[in-house]
Amino acid sequence: MKLDILAIGAHPDDVELGCGATIAKEVASGKKVGIIDLTRGELGTRGTAETRDEESFNSAKILGVHSRINMRFADGFFVNDRKHQLELIKMIRYYKPEIVLCNAIEDRHIDHGKGSQLVSDACFLSGLRKIETVHNDETSIQEPWRPKTIYHYIQWNDLEPDIIVDVSGFMAKKMESVLAYKTQFYDPNSNEPQTPISSKNFTDSIEYRARNLGRLMGAEHGEGFTVERYPAVDSLFDLK
Repeated sequence: MKLDILAIGAHPDDVELGCGATIAKEVASGKKVGIIDLTRGELGTRGTAETRDEESFNSAKILGVHSRINMRFADGFFVNDRKHQLELIKMIRYYKPEIVLCNAIEDRHIDHGKGSQLVSDACFLSGLRKIETVHNDETSIQEPWRPKTIYHYIQWNDLEPDIIVDVSGFMAKKMESVLAYKTQFYDPNSNEPQTPISSKNFTDSIEYRARNLGRLMGAEHGEGFTVERYPAVDSLFDLK
């Protein structure tokens, strides 16, 4: 399945929180978008791996993505090694995305930085012809594939973005996809333990961060990304 964009997150809900509005906008424009969750979030304080499975499925339907899979790596303990890289390379070569969106390069949760580097390394290695992989039950060796660009969405830490995407008109869809994770976020009637992301302040911050990034670019809402290499344009007139 050929995708235009492949969004990858260490945990279910990472993608929604980091770039849900961008995904909704690209899907609405006709782009084919897929999501890969590296883990099931089984170490999360609230909910279970099973509830996260259901929530991520519901969220994917809300966003309208073409595919969502879970790699079932160990939450908190996956590492950036040959085994994990090869598993991810198989998926990159299967989906052949032009753009990859992934975790913040550095962040509060240790899996975010690890996931970010794992994805970056797998994207590079995926382009090397002498690394041979076979996808699932297929018998033919996959062709090498390297995405054109990797963008890192911003998560807990307020990193300064290198680019901001105008997502005006798509925040409602983003918030709907985020709140599909009912066990994770603010619920005044919940008896679950409190976590850094279960407060009303955190839920509110999703909106006011997007408003602030939008303000900086002269739009209603924005989502920020950092890049690994200099962004390039054909003309100065391509910049807003």
